[in-house]
Amino acid sequence: MNHDALLREAIQLSMEKMLAGEGGPFGAVVARGGEIVGRGWNQVTSSLDPTAHAEIVAIREACRRLGSFSLEGCEIYSSCEPCPMCLAAIHWARLDRIHYAATRDDAAAAGFDDSRLYDQLVLPPAARELPMVQSLRDEALPAMDAWRAKADRVEY
Repeated sequence: MNHDALLREAIQLSMEKMLAGEGGPFGAVVARGGEIVGRGWNQVTSSLDPTAHAEIVAIREACRRLGSFSLEGCEIYSSCEPCPMCLAAIHWARLDRIHYAATRDDAAAAGFDDSRLYDQLVLPPAARELPMVQSLRDEALPAMDAWRAKADRVEY
């Protein structure tokens, strides 16, 4: 499948699953070499999982199917520009490229305004809207030290 066909598949999923009452109007597919290895659609309301965005669902399926937490060599096609959570997951999954159709402004016009999240990410923790309290750092550091010393750790 070419890029347009893969993006159309994501768009089709967004409409089909939204009309079926499974969640918001978002769809995504992960492809490797033009072959779909993961499909996802927004399942936030149907699964009662605020992280079940289309991109996250597609990434999870692709990782299971490929047997790897790394999706290097794959690309993601999303019906809409990914939100900050999905963008972070795409980076963590090491996807090679993001293709998207609607923009974050289009999503905002439909009632999905992620601009507040984008604005919060650039602020230092103490200035963010959601209070962040850091403590017990000294008690947490031994786990980091043990990780660095672990000879059989799996890098990611």
